[in-house]
Amino acid sequence: MHAASGSRLGASHPRQEGPVDLRLVPPALAAWATAAWTLDAPPRLVGCVVLLCVIVAGVLLGGWGRGARGAPLSAGGGVPGGRGEATPVSGARPSGGPANRSLDGPADRSPEGARDRSAEGARDRSRDGMGDDSSTGTRLRSPEGPRSRSPYRPAGWPADAPRYEWSRMSGAAVLLCVAAAGVSAGLHGADLRRGPVPVLAREYATVTAEVELTSDPRLVRPRVRGDHVTPDSVLVDGQVRSVAADGAAGVTTRAPVLLVVDVRDRAGPDGGRPAVVRRGVRQAWLGLLPSTRVRVTGRLAPALTGGDRIAAVLRVRDRGARAVPVVVRKPSAPQRAAGRLRAGLREATDGLPADARALLPGLVVGDTSRITPELDEAFKETDLAHTLAVSGSNLTIMLALLLGPPGLAQHVERRGLAPRLGIPLRTTALLGGALTLGFVVVCRPDPSVLRAAACGAVVLLALATGRRRSLIPALATAVLLLVLYDPWLARSYGFLLSVLATGALLTLAPRWSTALRRRGLPPRLAEALAAAGAAQALCAPVVAVLSARVSMVAVPCNLLVEFAVAPATVLGFTTLATAPWAMPAAKASAWCASWPAEWIAGVARTGAALPGAGVDWPGGWGGALLLALATAVALPLGRRLLRRPWLCALCAALLLLAVVRPSPLTRVLTGWPPPGWRLAMCDVGQGDATVLAAGEGTGVVVDAGPDPALVDRCLDRLGITRIPLVVLTHFHADHVAGLPGVLRGRAVGAIETTGFAEPVDQVAFVRREAEARRVPLVRAVAGERRRLGSLDWEVLWPPARQVPEPEGPNDASVTLLVRSAGIRMLLLGDLEPLGQQALARSPAAARWGGVDVLKVAHHGSAYQDPDLIRAVAPRLALISAGADNPYGHPAPGTVAALRATGAVVLRTDRDGALAVVGTGGRLRVARD
Repeated sequence: MHAASGSRLGASHPRQEGPVDLRLVPPALAAWATAAWTLDAPPRLVGCVVLLCVIVAGVLLGGWGRGARGAPLSAGGGVPGGRGEATPVSGARPSGGPANRSLDGPADRSPEGARDRSAEGARDRSRDGMGDDSSTGTRLRSPEGPRSRSPYRPAGWPADAPRYEWSRMSGAAVLLCVAAAGVSAGLHGADLRRGPVPVLAREYATVTAEVELTSDPRLVRPRVRGDHVTPDSVLVDGQVRSVAADGAAGVTTRAPVLLVVDVRDRAGPDGGRPAVVRRGVRQAWLGLLPSTRVRVTGRLAPALTGGDRIAAVLRVRDRGARAVPVVVRKPSAPQRAAGRLRAGLREATDGLPADARALLPGLVVGDTSRITPELDEAFKETDLAHTLAVSGSNLTIMLALLLGPPGLAQHVERRGLAPRLGIPLRTTALLGGALTLGFVVVCRPDPSVLRAAACGAVVLLALATGRRRSLIPALATAVLLLVLYDPWLARSYGFLLSVLATGALLTLAPRWSTALRRRGLPPRLAEALAAAGAAQALCAPVVAVLSARVSMVAVPCNLLVEFAVAPATVLGFTTLATAPWAMPAAKASAWCASWPAEWIAGVARTGAALPGAGVDWPGGWGGALLLALATAVALPLGRRLLRRPWLCALCAALLLLAVVRPSPLTRVLTGWPPPGWRLAMCDVGQGDATVLAAGEGTGVVVDAGPDPALVDRCLDRLGITRIPLVVLTHFHADHVAGLPGVLRGRAVGAIETTGFAEPVDQVAFVRREAEARRVPLVRAVAGERRRLGSLDWEVLWPPARQVPEPEGPNDASVTLLVRSAGIRMLLLGDLEPLGQQALARSPAAARWGGVDVLKVAHHGSAYQDPDLIRAVAPRLALISAGADNPYGHPAPGTVAALRATGAVVLRTDRDGALAVVGTGGRLRVARD
């Protein structure tokens, strides 16, 4: 034993062999499935199911009780003993039984008998997690072999009783858990259907309501919808306690709602007044704490999708004083204290670098309000998003700091702050409970935080017993209790991911770690690699359901941040605790925490920037099943590969090449981008992003699309690292919102835009992005000509002064005539019929002759000038449109008109990204 442990005193918590106790797993899974199904099931059906389960469980328990009373005696003819073993009636002791005193003679007092009794006592202590000899750390075992009682039989049950009697009890337990979950879920689901709120929501009634907030208000990032961006909004969950409609008296009720507060004025009737963010209203809402009760006036609407945990959506859109919440009751004292702690953490991190300032509050208390969309996307791409949310690991780290290593928590040689300060074990346990309670309050008692606290505490408590067989029952107990407490967790992907990750750490990770250590890997590295790999193997299918993408860098990125998470968390909690009392000390602690936080953010950004960081995968549960099958096939192959180091090295090299994707190798294997490409139209969904080749690694970008991630990925695949000029044809969001993705990690010379500065919010957005990267902004004017190597282009539209004024941004789109290697290309932006007709009357129309490629205006919409299409008569027409877009782009009539001129029509919604190759005489189009 000592030699195997690698320690002179032996292992402090040697592994205990034996079957895994799965008795609580079926009840937990049954309760989980029942809660997910019955939340929106008809109440009568739920009642019938619950009644049937209770009746059948009663029948099974009745039969089990009769079987227990009439159970046969054990082999020795005894009666059930106190520890589930038969008491012998002769001097002989049953094999594996306890050292009971004989009924017909004195106890064996020989040295051999004493040793037997000592071994039996050690084995009994082993069952309670205290089976190590305190002086040597060696597990004592009886020479008589293992205990005869099966771990799946209850105490007091005879060892040779029929197993089907125990199966009855298991079946009854499952049925009772199903009934309990059905009752809990039925009551929670009834909250969404009863009372006046659902009725008023179906009528879209304007109401005055008193709402008790149940979460922190959060500012929603604007999203691109068509050519505009949704207004800034504040979202907050709440419970309607009183509601009044049409001046009627208030009705007391209890209904969960989602408050949506628009905090931006819309343009005035003339369409020209700027949209102004009302900072007073926004700050008034964002400053509220959970448990605050407010009075608001807004319009009720049904939930957007079925199965939500809200009865209605309450929209507050008033422009006057009624948009400001009226506080009816202040938040509770614990929430006020937690609010001060969180505010102190934000203040202490104000002076840190941008990534650390954004990341540290998220690591500590789950406050992601400062996380930028770019950083958030990087964490999702590398599967590090779990570090931005409060998880069980946060609590485990803090409890381990207090208690010491989990396996030594109940041993004399335990470590941590508590034993060093002389705190007894029971008092330490109370302090751990208080720390857990404070963790829940500060991080908010949302379902995700409760899930994290329960899972983290359960894992640590189970590990502290030193019994691996108790881990799965403990996790199953946590799942069962949480689902009964909040049945909506049964439909939460976050809850599913948390349980899967915890289960992977408890089951697969120890086995994989042992296998890796046997093959010569250092213990710490083996444990970290096994934990990251096991969690990724079980969680990746669920992530694929949500993102339709599989990260190729998740395991290495998680390994690289593993050693930084603990110090960042500990120092972050130190900052949290000291900020209200000693801000200088808190700022010093935050500065120290910024180093590991910056490392974590740097790993996420670097991993996400790799060309092969992720691969597209079929979404939905079909894709999840396919990925699970692929993982199940890959695991046995991986085990075989470990026996052949040269094959492992070869596979690692191939994986590295697949992630890094050197441009020469990528072109040979995929044919993208094709050699000698002149124009590439990126597939960015419902928007525009076109690239003009201007040399090796260099390109002129025309429009940026609606999504920074999509255009960034397209430019990476094209190998573009230098952009002399970005042309934004107009300021609609589907052309400019992706600008951060174009600027990310690339040298940009200038940004050229139209002179028509609307919509003003997107104009301001472009100016902010340009100023942040110190990129100059210039205005495009008709007649301007530029040349870059073999590429030259001319601006045809808009003129310096448009007469009459354009009706909107589309007719002020920058229009380019491009020449490259003898190919003439016309890029029309989003010009509509009036703008196209004005362009046709301009002097530039004389230079249209012989156009080879036409970038069709406005995503191929029906608003086209047929005379312009006939006059241009391109050989190739390219349309950028999103798949299944709600606008019907491209219009069938437009496609037919283009084909009538002899043009070949290609579109990104069906053909993907497109690249034009060739010279003026011969054209070829490659597809990605």
